Amino acid sequence: MASPFNSWSFRFLSMTLTTLAIITSSSVVAQTFQPSPWELAHATFYGDDEAISADMGGACGYNNLLSNGYGTDTAALSTTLFNNGYACGTCYQIQCVQSPWCYAVVPFITVTATNLCPPNWSEDSNNGGWCNPPRVHFDLSKPAFMKMAQYKAGIVPVKYRRVPCVRPGGLRFSFQGNGYWLLVYVMNVGGGGDIANMWVKGSKTDWIAMSHNWGASYQAFGTLAGQALSFKITSYTSKETIIARNVAPENWNIGLTYPTDVNFH
Repeated sequence: MASPFNSWSFRFLSMTLTTLAIITSSSVVAQTFQPSPWELAHATFYGDDEAISADMGGACGYNNLLSNGYGTDTAALSTTLFNNGYACGTCYQIQCVQSPWCYAVVPFITVTATNLCPPNWSEDSNNGGWCNPPRVHFDLSKPAFMKMAQYKAGIVPVKYRRVPCVRPGGLRFSFQGNGYWLLVYVMNVGGGGDIANMWVKGSKTDWIAMSHNWGASYQAFGTLAGQALSFKITSYTSKETIIARNVAPENWNIGLTYPTDVNFH
């Protein structure tokens, strides 16, 4: 016959293990992107006063920045920062410094990378060729620039750092291509704002690796028409992977954008 002490010890051990399991499972949380250290660069501006010209969405393929949720606080990145388009969607805090043109009452602005500022090899890197490698440079929308400095300055020294992108809602997938070639622009990416790898899964297929096309677009070659589509996405910066299931129904179509309820943080 078991002693009361042994029986109590067994119950206590079971309760302890159960409690530890609950604590362990509840402490598993999604990764959160952390700001980077402040660094030095320069900033100019482009576009019109409203930042609604056709080229503002530019190399990232976001098209109409207002309707797609990016607003007017955007930036074109120099080649060094743009990273062949993998920096599309990343977010930065930028502070005007060491210039009489800076607005002292503005601590910083926050912008999203939506375009490429290409090199201008006909100009010296320190006199007009501001986006020539290896320079780190931000060519801001005019409204964003005017929040931190007088536009007459033309160019100002700045401090900058990467920060988490705070996006309302989930990822959005905009479809282009045809029934045999699917080109997907990924928008409204939170957290690091960037994407390293992406896969698509039809309701009749396994996961299919997509290749990076350019900017914020990824492509897959295959017959996916008539299938509900799910996507798996890995963040370039945090390496976190999330899955958006049944994003598009079986009757999905080119030219449409499909929202989700999942995102990075």
